[in-house]
Amino acid sequence: MTHQERRDAGLAYISDKDVFEEQKECRRILQKLNFMDRSDFEGINKLVSELFGKTDGAFVNPPFYCDYGKHIETGKNFFANYNCTLLDVAKIRFGDNCQLAPNVAIYTAGHPIHPVTRNSAYEYGKEVTIGDNVWIGGNTVVCPGVHIGNNVVIGAGSVVTKDIPDWCVAAGNPCRVIRKITDDDRRKLFRDEEIDDEAWADITTHMTF
Repeated sequence: MTHQERRDAGLAYISDKDVFEEQKECRRILQKLNFMDRSDFEGINKLVSELFGKTDGAFVNPPFYCDYGKHIETGKNFFANYNCTLLDVAKIRFGDNCQLAPNVAIYTAGHPIHPVTRNSAYEYGKEVTIGDNVWIGGNTVVCPGVHIGNNVVIGAGSVVTKDIPDWCVAAGNPCRVIRKITDDDRRKLFRDEEIDDEAWADITTHMTF
């Protein structure tokens, strides 16, 4: 097997010249994206569509960083805020309506623990999947192989090392479930503050519950 094939199969692989050639293609696009006019929303959208392996109108606020781009797949209404890093050695898959706050880092890349093995230059990538309607707070790190369920909020500054189930708020280092999300949260804005009547009337008019 080539090292590209080994990488894509989730096996130990080495970043050889062919792997670096793939990364060069990604970096050329990132160079354009990260230095273009920040108000050129259409241009940003076009480059993101070129960069990602699969997308349905995804938008990112530059700067943005990744290894390949083509291993990132997003559903509808994906948004990544400033300075997000997605190390997509393996696939990173997002469902619909996912939001990343600033400085979110999602790592699929890893290295052996033992120094002798690690110094061999072999590494690995393990897929990360994120469900629908997920909001990941600022400065969160998601580690290789993690699966985050649907309708989840990850609190700012979390380090997600294990899978997170559907319908919950999770936070901390290591990240753990804090509580379930219920119908009592529908009108919540910030902590115990409720959405005002005008905004709530607009939400209930246009949204399906």
